[in-house]
Amino acid sequence: MFLEPYITQDPKSGWIEIICGSMFSGKTEELIRRLKRAKIANQKVVIFKPSLDTRYADEAIVSHDNNFIHAIGIQHSSAILDSLEDYEVIGVDEAQFFDLELVAVCQELALKGKRVIVAGLDMDYLGKPFGPIPALLAVSEYITKVHAICPHCGSLATHSYRTEQAPSDLVVLGEKDLYEPRCRSCYSKAGQLKLKKDSISKEESV
Repeated sequence: MFLEPYITQDPKSGWIEIICGSMFSGKTEELIRRLKRAKIANQKVVIFKPSLDTRYADEAIVSHDNNFIHAIGIQHSSAILDSLEDYEVIGVDEAQFFDLELVAVCQELALKGKRVIVAGLDMDYLGKPFGPIPALLAVSEYITKVHAICPHCGSLATHSYRTEQAPSDLVVLGEKDLYEPRCRSCYSKAGQLKLKKDSISKEESV
């Protein structure tokens, strides 16, 4: 469990925390937990999310366990910098869907003394680094990688596997009907099986 660092230096110093992992690993749950703790400490908190994410609510971030907290939907990360002087803690959910400028935005906020907490997928469904998350991992002070459980073998899941019912676009919003968490081995086996099926389909169509 992440515990807030005890700050001994200039109280104006800010930092960046990253919560990453596969789908269904508890990223949003952990983000909400930290933000609620900040509120208990009477800190002023604001939360942002990409406006395209309307799976649960337009003005809230909601975990898979139905925990929620009010959030502001925005299209571009630069909007985070507007009117933040009164806030001490800034949360960002589904960060993989934001533009690459989010990295510079988070660093600017940290330099202004803000605590910035970012949650997002570190890999897309192809197993490749996703959006601004890799760069944020490089510049953050604290990193927490959370894991789901692979439903096929019970091991820790690190990958987000997209089912055959899902479209092939990179960004496809969905839940358990379109995605499932998988460990490295089960994810790889599924990929090899899909390649075999595709190869057979091509041979049959010739």
